Amino acid sequence: MSLLSEYLTFLTDNRRMSPHSVRAYHATADRLTAFLQLHWGATVDRTTLMKISAADMRAFLADRRGDGLTNRSTARELSAARHFLRFALGENATLPPMKGPRVQRSLPRPVNPDDVLALADDVAESANDGWVGARDWALLLLLYGSGLRVSEATGLLGDILPLGTTLRVTGKRNKTRIVPLLDQVRTAIQEYIALCPYPMAADEPLFRGARGGPLAPALVRRAVQGARMRLGLSERTTPHALRHSFATHLLAGGADLRSLQELLGHSSLSSTQIYTAVDTAMLLDEYQNAHPRA
Repeated sequence: MSLLSEYLTFLTDNRRMSPHSVRAYHATADRLTAFLQLHWGATVDRTTLMKISAADMRAFLADRRGDGLTNRSTARELSAARHFLRFALGENATLPPMKGPRVQRSLPRPVNPDDVLALADDVAESANDGWVGARDWALLLLLYGSGLRVSEATGLLGDILPLGTTLRVTGKRNKTRIVPLLDQVRTAIQEYIALCPYPMAADEPLFRGARGGPLAPALVRRAVQGARMRLGLSERTTPHALRHSFATHLLAGGADLRSLQELLGHSSLSSTQIYTAVDTAMLLDEYQNAHPRA
């Protein structure tokens, strides 16, 4: 088995990454090995990779820059290349010292609760069938009320029924977590189930597409895009922004970071800490708008 094939197996079986992440990481590894083969004029394997230097990595990134990569994309490419090298050379291997380009981290933009309801209502009203509208209403309330990713919500199966006060969700890398299920969200899901023309089997998707198959996340994003344009909302009003809103509003309400980390399914607390900056930014906005001397 080739090194790239081994890496693909590692990403899917060992790390259990999402299909999107697998494609991205494997594509970077493929680009890096192809570049090094031309750069060195030799076959790239574990032995030859041991001699890789910072100059080689800079040459690779310069080549990728020629393809029009932004700072953010270049930083991701470097991170993915390091991930591949750690796999190929071992976790304890000394990798070439290399700093990526500076990337300004943008803050998540939460959606106002009233806008969340307006968005969900518009999506539901625009549906062709009554049961589809009930589905979209329930799904969007679930994203905001429980902080789910779109893929997590569309990946739910009928085995979660009957609904209780909490929900077990499978997130990235097959990591499971327990999230709250608000009364309003539970009622919306139950009303959708009552209208859905397809049976709710334990091994079938909870949220169905028009023909009874799994609901594609892309359809949810497209429906939200149409609604935000009709309502004149920001381009940042996306299904994922509802998850940001869940986190920001919980933090503003007094939730601690560790609890929020568990609810969001973040593997690292640093991923959750960005919401403290969002909370601070919101407070400053309120100050600027309300203080007479601001």
